[in-house]
Amino acid sequence: MNLKDKYIDFFVSKGHKQIPSAPVVPENDPSVLFNTAGMQPLIPYLMGETHPLGTRLVDYQKCIRTTDLDEVGDMTHHTFFEMLGNWSLGDYFKKESISWSFEFLTKVLNIPVNRLAVTVFKGDDKVPYDKEAHDLWLNLGISEGHIASTTEDNFWAAGETGPCGTDTEIFYFRSDEDIPEVFDTEDDRWVEIWNNVFMQFKRNKDGSIENLPKKNVDTGMGYERVVAVLEGKTDNYTSSLWIDVIKLIESISNKKYIGNEESMRIIADHIRTAVFILADDAKIKPSNKDQGYIVRRLIRRAIRHAKKLGIEINSNWEQEIAELIISKYSNYYEELIRNKKDVLEALNKEKNKFNKTLEKGLKEFEKISDKDIDGITAFHLFDTYGFPLELTIELAKEKNLKVDIEGYNQKFKEHQELSRNSSQGKFKGGLAGDSEIETRYHTATHLLNAALKVVVSPDCHQMGSNITTERMRFDFNCDHKLSDEEKKKVEDLVNKWIKEELPVTKEEMTKQEAIDSGAECMFIEKYPDIVTVYSIGDVSKELCGGPHVKNTKEIGEFKIKKEESSSQGIRRIKAVIK
Repeated sequence: MNLKDKYIDFFVSKGHKQIPSAPVVPENDPSVLFNTAGMQPLIPYLMGETHPLGTRLVDYQKCIRTTDLDEVGDMTHHTFFEMLGNWSLGDYFKKESISWSFEFLTKVLNIPVNRLAVTVFKGDDKVPYDKEAHDLWLNLGISEGHIASTTEDNFWAAGETGPCGTDTEIFYFRSDEDIPEVFDTEDDRWVEIWNNVFMQFKRNKDGSIENLPKKNVDTGMGYERVVAVLEGKTDNYTSSLWIDVIKLIESISNKKYIGNEESMRIIADHIRTAVFILADDAKIKPSNKDQGYIVRRLIRRAIRHAKKLGIEINSNWEQEIAELIISKYSNYYEELIRNKKDVLEALNKEKNKFNKTLEKGLKEFEKISDKDIDGITAFHLFDTYGFPLELTIELAKEKNLKVDIEGYNQKFKEHQELSRNSSQGKFKGGLAGDSEIETRYHTATHLLNAALKVVVSPDCHQMGSNITTERMRFDFNCDHKLSDEEKKKVEDLVNKWIKEELPVTKEEMTKQEAIDSGAECMFIEKYPDIVTVYSIGDVSKELCGGPHVKNTKEIGEFKIKKEESSSQGIRRIKAVIK
């Protein structure tokens, strides 16, 4: 019996009713392209509507998330995944939820208790420390050293207003090394496998929090991740869920997975997701808008990587992979069989259409290949004709031409950020609010951006940020891991500017005036015609929506806690201020 069946059977034995997976394309919800989590189809019932099957529910839900589409190709990212979930709609609460999670992991899956660790809510000025969750875990057998607390990752909210509550996350130690006595949430050997959310509050417009009349529990366990963890795999694509698909791609391409991991992962993931979108009863077809655009991107990206592996594109390679995926999942999702003909036809039609587009691209290349290829042209060949950069470089080399790779990468990163934000449905400024501490953090991101340009490269740019009351997260383009010396220099430079008590000034101007003034203008499309430019002394000038401190002396001491990869060509710094 596989994990999905064990999970359903266990919670049915605890009085839950199994509900079917909702479609991947949401019904009567135009605000999102796809169902992205198990709880999404249940929002009306979590908000108070009565569910026809009662107050205890369990399911496995088909989910699609495209915000990380460009990150697929590494060991863990997927665009389609399954979420195992169980819910209490005003029925049981923390005690049952936590004890059943523990029982399932240790008794059904036989995970040793010392390989588990948990986080609970640390408490803030509105909601106290979750001592109840802490004590429940302790009494079940989780050691004190394996219980950590945070405010950042242990509070869930539906939005700025509405249902919210504390949560507890469960981690598994995925390593053959000695298990640490103390659980460090920054230690990557600990992998989150389950999240139990306790919706007991409602946040009002003024920020105040009150108790909900009915308490709910919402849990989520990522199927692919947990299977990989249980099988001792650090690469999800070598788990039993994927290995037959990977072996088929090896056979079709006559190449080994080792050395070709990225392309094989992308083909496996994207064809699987395309199959599920095309099999949905919403009858989505590849197109240039909404869900159709996503499925077109997936298929075309898979084709580009098939070409990279030397697969004969006009063969029925995509049909073979789709057939295998349909046979693997049809016991759980009968629409795959019902709509199989539509799926295979759509895949084949889009493949043939894209091949013609590539031919047009070759003709376009011939028209422009009388001089070196600049970054904008190289990106145009990719965006319009599906030319991967490698193909443009290869064709240019034959004509002794150069390609502006750096210019292409910059355009690609801008496109990636716009795509990600479009998928989320709006542009986010990276701020959850505008409290004093968040304002200080936000101004610190400007100094960090400026310091990276001085220490690492003038071509470093912000690619995204996220700020909480506890820390800042800052993504930037960079082709290497920062050395300890670089991190120290960046940190020292930011603190030097803070101590210099630099004034922070604000001006309004047109976009063009901002560009002409030398202001940092990443993703200029997201800004209105009149923009706000913030300057920090002579060290930083950026378009920004704010808020900011008036002088750098208000920020405090800046400290880099972690520097890591965010995605290919993008690094991430996590930092705190004291």
